Amino acid sequence: MNKKIIAKRLKDFRGGKNRENVAELLGISISALQMYETAQRIPQDDIKLKIAKLYGVSVQEIFFSEQEYNMCPK
Repeated sequence: MNKKIIAKRLKDFRGGKNRENVAELLGISISALQMYETAQRIPQDDIKLKIAKLYGVSVQEIFFSEQEYNMCPK
């Protein structure tokens, strides 16, 4: 897992959505989401599932694909 790639994917998928709103939808703190989006932490498995569901993508696509990230957020 490359934390920097994951962080970029998370920011891109969030897009223009407010960080506070996304954190609330995920049931996590704003600071936790910020740490995920700045490559300081990787979410636990239950949060990975919530993130993938929120953004309508697979956990694999966000957290485990080692390919460079060149797709547009959904």
